[in-house]
Amino acid sequence: MTSPARPLARRISARLGTGIVTLVLVATGCGGPTGAGSATGKVTSITALDYYTDEPEHTQWAESLTACGKSVGVAVQQTSVPGPSLIPKVLQQASSRTLPDLLMLDNPDLQQIAQSGALTSLDQYGIDSSGFAEGIRSASTYQGKLYGLAPDVNTIALFYNKDMLAEAGVAVPGTWQELKAAAAELTRPGRYGMAVDANATFEGTWQFLPFLWSNGGDEKQLDTPQAAQALQLWVDLVKSGSMSTSVLNWNQADVSDQFVAGRTAMMINGPWRIPALNQATTLHWGVATIPVPQAGQTPVTPLGGEVWTVPQSASKARQQKAAQVLACLNDSTSMIALAEQHFTVPSRSAAAAQYAEQDPSMAAFVTSVEAARARTSELGVGWPRAATGIYTAIQSALTGEQTPEEALKHAQQIATSP
Repeated sequence: MTSPARPLARRISARLGTGIVTLVLVATGCGGPTGAGSATGKVTSITALDYYTDEPEHTQWAESLTACGKSVGVAVQQTSVPGPSLIPKVLQQASSRTLPDLLMLDNPDLQQIAQSGALTSLDQYGIDSSGFAEGIRSASTYQGKLYGLAPDVNTIALFYNKDMLAEAGVAVPGTWQELKAAAAELTRPGRYGMAVDANATFEGTWQFLPFLWSNGGDEKQLDTPQAAQALQLWVDLVKSGSMSTSVLNWNQADVSDQFVAGRTAMMINGPWRIPALNQATTLHWGVATIPVPQAGQTPVTPLGGEVWTVPQSASKARQQKAAQVLACLNDSTSMIALAEQHFTVPSRSAAAAQYAEQDPSMAAFVTSVEAARARTSELGVGWPRAATGIYTAIQSALTGEQTPEEALKHAQQIATSP
């Protein structure tokens, strides 16, 4: 987590392999809407800005942009800045009218940038936006207009150690009650049954949202019985000793490290941790959807991932070329290639289903993405205040400073503060 304007969505690990080569080969078949001519000559290059400065993803995105640019006849000049610097840079560029032609945004940030008037609506370019799950379209929409599209997305699920569950005779939990019972049974000296990221950042909020939302809680009104029940579940896991108090300080990478080291039997985490799990050759792990309050319910998880947008510029021809590259990135074949690189989920439902068949370890994430919710879907630009209230409440309740009800009453005050 980097700043209040940037709830967690970016992946913190990526797959090493041949996905880049695959994308370069398939992207040459991608196309987009036909671009217009330019009064000053043919557009031969465009600029793109993203926040992937680390390898291998910086190079992976460079390869993707280059391939899609080649397919529509332009060179793409990529610039990457650190995540915390992106939004300040974009706002500065908007005021000085120096925005890039193609811009990657963490999906919760789209609302803020679209509100500023810096983005163009994708509807005008004739881009095919069909077949996306509702949550993905919602994350890319501001005041009824589509301003971005995400080639691939992510969410979170329940990872479990197969050997530990088998040894204890414990089934993979599907409900909250089963989760509590399984976590207690799996807890041993030197090992906890369950781990989450409950730290005082938007990562902590991100991990709590499936429990809040799946129980009917809502960020519009945090001090409800449904929200208190969800927070009580986490409190019970800590109080019973099934979950370490250290979760108050762990980030998602720390939680994964605990899981790999055998110090927790289950964890909530995202698919970006799979490369690290695969490196632990003696670790036999599985992944399932996050347990729900009652059997038969569908978990509602938060949607992570980046959207590509076309900012306002003085050149309609450059906007058209940027839109063509964006359309290429969002071609179903490109989506699958990107998902293979990043351990993410293709954003078009049909492509995601195909991907789940190819890689069963991603099936739980594909299932969850279909019902996933954009964090800004209810509050828009007001989401960061609610997120702050949620992680503050988590900290207060898990330390015992306040009951869940008291903590969430305070969270609501934070969420509605000016």
